[in-house]
Amino acid sequence: MAITEILVHVDGTPAAEARLRAAVEVAAAARAHVSALFLVAEPFLRALVGKHLPEELVRQQLAALESEADQRLRDLATLAAGQGVQLETRRETSSVDHLPAILARQGRRADLVVVGPGTDTDESNLTEAAFMDTGRPALVVPAAWTGQLPPKRALVAWDGSREAARAVGDAVPLLAQAEDVVILTVDAHRAPARFSNEPGMGMSSFLTRHGAKARVKRVTASGGIADTIVAQVAEEQADLLVMGGYGHSRVRELLFGGVTRSLLESTVIPALVSH
Repeated sequence: MAITEILVHVDGTPAAEARLRAAVEVAAAARAHVSALFLVAEPFLRALVGKHLPEELVRQQLAALESEADQRLRDLATLAAGQGVQLETRRETSSVDHLPAILARQGRRADLVVVGPGTDTDESNLTEAAFMDTGRPALVVPAAWTGQLPPKRALVAWDGSREAARAVGDAVPLLAQAEDVVILTVDAHRAPARFSNEPGMGMSSFLTRHGAKARVKRVTASGGIADTIVAQVAEEQADLLVMGGYGHSRVRELLFGGVTRSLLESTVIPALVSH
């Protein structure tokens, strides 16, 4: 898969600049087009004050929010232009509960959706929509990220699952540019049906045929799975984590123990996540 269209979710926080920089760096390497999407949540004034709140006051408040969003988009477009990328800007407005569906709709016409890890429920819903509802991979960028993309070294969290295989395939354009790709298996013996007698070797061959410089690393969990992966990211000094993603419904939480959420909350490098 070639990366030709990137959608980055932006807002008024400084974290949006880290997401934009990640999108711009990937776009510059891939010669891709970048669009920035600002989602404006309709004000809660009506619910907080009561149904008799004047309509004009609601319109004024919404107009102010949209004006701020437009200015932020202009500022980010200037920032991207300074890095050699022309940024297309988009703004959509809706109630906060509808914003994930809007992001998903917009993301379905991109090759990669760049979002933040989510620090509250509303932001987490956007993050989950980016990889669960678009049919596209999401690049989840921590607010304090200061690294580089495309990565010099990438770590693939390989558990033999369909989701992980999808993530590896989606990440090939980035992995092929890395100097080193670590295929990490954690406690592979606990899921023998997913692996051959040499866990990770088949995926290593797959990536090698796609031009990546891949090697396998097998470890035993120390603490939880997420903690083990985060520790390996630090040990290998990886610039990118590639992983299969699961949603946060109660059933998935019971089945997978919230590993996806834990990783996205704790990793300090971008994570390419696919479902």
